[in-house]
Amino acid sequence: MKKNEDLQKDVQDAIKWEPLLNGANIGVSAQNGIITLTGSVDSYTKKSKAEDAVKNVIGVRAVVEKIEIEYDSKWKKTDNDIASEVLNAFRWNLEIPNDKVKVKVEEGWVTLEGDLQWNYQKEAAKESVKVLLGVIGVSNNITINSETIDEVEKKDIERALLRNWSINDKDIQVGVSGNKVTLSGNVFSLYQKEEAGRIAWNAPGVWMVDNDLVIEYDD
Repeated sequence: MKKNEDLQKDVQDAIKWEPLLNGANIGVSAQNGIITLTGSVDSYTKKSKAEDAVKNVIGVRAVVEKIEIEYDSKWKKTDNDIASEVLNAFRWNLEIPNDKVKVKVEEGWVTLEGDLQWNYQKEAAKESVKVLLGVIGVSNNITINSETIDEVEKKDIERALLRNWSINDKDIQVGVSGNKVTLSGNVFSLYQKEEAGRIAWNAPGVWMVDNDLVIEYDD
C-alpha cells in the first residue's frame, strides 16, 4: 500500500492535471487508501470531475467527498428554474425515454425517480443534470426494469470483462441469478471496480448488480 503522504500527493497532482479544476479550492487528505476531499467549487460539474480524477489514481480504495458548491449570486436559480431546465435537457437527450423520469428539486438538490429498461439510460439522466448551473447535488433513484425476462448470460459478461483494456483481469468472478449479477474477486483500483460494474450493467436483462469487488493494490 502507498504511504499516506505519497497517495495524497498523487491525488493532488491528479486534480491539478484537470483543466476544469485549475485554481479550484480542494483539500486532500489520505488515510489507508481512503481519500477525503474538502473545500469548495462553483459548480456541480467541478465537484464530480474532482471525484472522478481521484478514482483514477492507483492506490485509492474509497473516496469521502465533502466538497461544497458555492455559486456566485448571478448563477443562483430557483428550484422551478432548475426543474424546467432538467426536463428540457431530458427532451434533447435521445438516450432518455420521454416522460419516464420524474424530477424533484429541493433547494438545488435534484432527485430522479422512475423505471427505465437500461442502466445507460439511468446514467444519461444523471449526466444531463450534473452540467446544469444551480444544481448542488443529484440523487439518482431510478430503477432498472428490463423487459428481457431470460436469465442473463454469464459467459457474455465474462468475455466483455476480459476484452476491456482497463480490466482484462481473470481475477473477477461473475455470478448470475436470474436478472441479478454479482461481481467478486480483486481489482487494482476504484476505477476498475466501477468500470467492471458498468460493463455488467450493459448485459441485456440485468436488473441489479452487486459489485463486491475488493480493491487490492501492491507497490
